[in-house]
Amino acid sequence: MIFRHIKYYNIFLILIFFLLNNCQIQKATKNHGILFLENRYNKLIVNKTNMNDVVKIIGNPHTKSVSNQQTWIYIERVLSKGKYHKFGKNVIKSNNVAVLTFNKYGILNEKNFYDKDKIAKIKFSKEITKNNLSQKSFVQEFLQSIRTKMYGNR
Repeated sequence: MIFRHIKYYNIFLILIFFLLNNCQIQKATKNHGILFLENRYNKLIVNKTNMNDVVKIIGNPHTKSVSNQQTWIYIERVLSKGKYHKFGKNVIKSNNVAVLTFNKYGILNEKNFYDKDKIAKIKFSKEITKNNLSQKSFVQEFLQSIRTKMYGNR
């Protein structure tokens, strides 16, 4: 009688072990962009790879430079669920950017790879660009101030 219960107990423990183990095999991730961008980036050879080869290896670019159509930008972003102290919010697991520059013949001239750490070290200007188009005229500002004085106490 005792042996029979131990048998079921062992089967129960094995089932629980497999259920809990399978839940931890792969973390839930959300991918945006080109998967495994770094591996594909390493296959590119400067002064040898052309635009058609890049499209075959990586795919079409996410963005082309506004001023220079010979600069292609590829993006990879992987989000995963945070731990308990993050309350399950998404955490950036990897954030990679590949910038490829081609010469006038379509041959890869320069390649740069930015991972999460390199992107964090980039310095951005803190200057603010003033936009004269969005500024209101004197009449618009005057009418708006009168409107706030008239209807502000309601």
